Amino acid sequence: MKLIGSLTSPFVRKVRIVMAEKKLDYQLVLEDVWSSDAILKMNPLGKVPCLVMEGQDSITGAVFDSRVIVEYVDTLSPVGKLIPERGRERTEVKTWEALADGVMDAAVLALLENKFAGRPPEQRCEAWVQRQLDKVSAACAAMNQGLGDKAWCWGNHFSLADISVGCALGYVDFRFPAIDWRGANPNLARHFEKLGARQSFIDTAPPAA
Repeated sequence: MKLIGSLTSPFVRKVRIVMAEKKLDYQLVLEDVWSSDAILKMNPLGKVPCLVMEGQDSITGAVFDSRVIVEYVDTLSPVGKLIPERGRERTEVKTWEALADGVMDAAVLALLENKFAGRPPEQRCEAWVQRQLDKVSAACAAMNQGLGDKAWCWGNHFSLADISVGCALGYVDFRFPAIDWRGANPNLARHFEKLGARQSFIDTAPPAA
């Protein structure tokens, strides 16, 4: 399998961590979607991550969107099941993932509004940026409350919920280091520190600026 992505995308990082925790082999193919249209051959949306099945080289052999990819990858090996198969348990883990993905979406939108080269400074909207960062703050507060004093986001073991939360918080630290989400969310800060000690998180940390 080939995973097309970048070292800075939190969605790619989520897939990479899942692959590592599942102990699956793959080839990471780096792609800058902002400077090349090569990704369109595999994903018409022009986005990463994109997982390409072995021996395939067209859209029909590709899986895209991080939620779809991790869902598929979790079925490839019985090692470290990350997503419950059914029922309320599955819904809870996927809801954690959706919340964390929302943080990443909002942070990416805020970053693009400030940094996208195609938008001149006079066209950038600070109110839009603040609206996205308010979503980040609200989601962090919700995750902090949901976590409480539990060892893991869901159940009594590590799951996709924890991976998603860790990737979201890591991306906020990476792109918006001035945001002090830890100060108001001690439960989340504690959990993030624990997640950061896992080898899968260490190996996929975004490059230093």
